[in-house]
Amino acid sequence: MTLQDIDEVIAAFAEAAAAAERAGFDGIELHGAHGYLIDSFLWAGTNRRTDAYGGDTASRARFAAEIVAAVRAAVSPGFPVVFRLSQWKAEHYDARLAGTPEELEQLLTPLAAAGVDAFHASTRRYWLPEFEGSSLNLAGWTRKLTGKAAITVGSVGLDQAFSGVRGNIPQARTTGIGPLLDRLELDEFDLVAVGRALLADPDWPAKALTGRLDETVPYDTELLKTLA
Repeated sequence: MTLQDIDEVIAAFAEAAAAAERAGFDGIELHGAHGYLIDSFLWAGTNRRTDAYGGDTASRARFAAEIVAAVRAAVSPGFPVVFRLSQWKAEHYDARLAGTPEELEQLLTPLAAAGVDAFHASTRRYWLPEFEGSSLNLAGWTRKLTGKAAITVGSVGLDQAFSGVRGNIPQARTTGIGPLLDRLELDEFDLVAVGRALLADPDWPAKALTGRLDETVPYDTELLKTLA
């Protein structure tokens, strides 16, 4: 991307956010995860730029921070701006944006300063610790390092992570959310996102609220194979 390309993309994000607010949306989430455009700047594995948008961690975060700042300026002060991030990428589950809490802080600080209200920390298994020496997951570390609200996600209500639609797909079974609630009580994170479990069973929230998770419908792995 040329510098003009970058400027045009940043402006497009800001225009889209403003349009979303005018249309009546309650907030927006910028997708900076899973190897998509913003994430390709954040991750050293794909960012090979030698200008101000590449190199060290702070420089790789510049594109994302400028998008956040432009969006923040384009919407009203009370309009929530959420930023989604992940260590892993599509088809590259072992990828790491940050190998230590210090590296993660260097990445997140410019985004928080630019106007992010909450971070959506995407993991494949919410219960796994992100770094050695602490039980905090990625959302927990994000909240601790930035002071911003954090959203956790990753196999919520299931007993194992989804491995993709190619090849063998394990049949995840529904499970309780007691450990998840315990972590919420400890203020490790503020919100929880639910994906596949909710797609498989639209009544999942009501069943979870009333202690009927044993009645939820698991996602259909055979159907997913046909869509591969």
